[in-house]
Amino acid sequence: MTIASKLAALIAVMALPLCAAAAQDAAKNFPDRPIHIIVPFPPGGPTDFVARIIAQKMSEDWNVGVVVENRPGGNTTIAAQFVAKSPPDGYTLLTPMDTTLVLNPATGIAAPYDPFSAFAAITLLARNTALLIVRARDGPKSVKELIARAKANPGKLNYGAGIMTTRLQVALLSKEAGIKVVLVPYKGSADVAQGVLNGSVDFAGDGFVTSLPLIKGGQFRALAKFDSRPLPQLPDVPTLAQAAGLPKLRDISSWIGLVAPAGTPKAVVDKIQREIVRIYADPQSAQRLEKGGINAVTTTPAEFDKFFHTEAAYWTAFLKDNGISLQ
Repeated sequence: MTIASKLAALIAVMALPLCAAAAQDAAKNFPDRPIHIIVPFPPGGPTDFVARIIAQKMSEDWNVGVVVENRPGGNTTIAAQFVAKSPPDGYTLLTPMDTTLVLNPATGIAAPYDPFSAFAAITLLARNTALLIVRARDGPKSVKELIARAKANPGKLNYGAGIMTTRLQVALLSKEAGIKVVLVPYKGSADVAQGVLNGSVDFAGDGFVTSLPLIKGGQFRALAKFDSRPLPQLPDVPTLAQAAGLPKLRDISSWIGLVAPAGTPKAVVDKIQREIVRIYADPQSAQRLEKGGINAVTTTPAEFDKFFHTEAAYWTAFLKDNGISLQ
């Protein structure tokens, strides 16, 4: 080893304590300016709903502005790319869904970022239940009736979906039921709901948060739910497998997480994670989430990182083995 290389190595070793101290100082002073939470969907959907509850409480607790920015499009890649390229300081966060971190890579959708290396996992935020919905005035009364209509009119029924998870569930239904329907993609839940209302699509898979007011208002009918999680607000809605009479049809639950750009100091990540736990422990926040049909959950950063890596490996293999394409 040359004298120069020895000197460089010595400087690097001496700098480690300074870097650690700087990271601790960053966490101690964090946050001292506004935080931006980037939502990869338009306003009004489940992810936006959760983000705004968190933003309001976080702003109150930390006495800084917390701004929710909606950047929809590109199967959530537009928002994800923006955050991936942001400074790794904790002031720009992303609320990714399973689409962002799992189904995009599983289906081979090109993304200008690597979901496995571009982000620092913070916590899982929620598990959501999606519904199969139709217009109440002229839609089928059951999933079996929907399947019968699709079989009588192959390739003529349209369905709306705003995220890859709902596309996947309808793809699995189509495969198991032997039907052919046409996807009409949307950027988010509000657009999906509008598509059902104005007749652009015959049925849709959509989140509980957006659908519930329209179900209670009589515009929508919920034919099934995409997982077996209890829904106290709609206790009589069966699972899709039950409603379709297809026991091999598996449950699918979408989820929402929170991440920061890769390289964000661990102390900052941990501080944000602890704040989420504190927010969820607040009775008022918990009640708002529950009324919105959100199953709020938290994890450690390490648990969330392991979770979405495991999910990505599972769905990549599942789609390949079953010959299912969502593109």
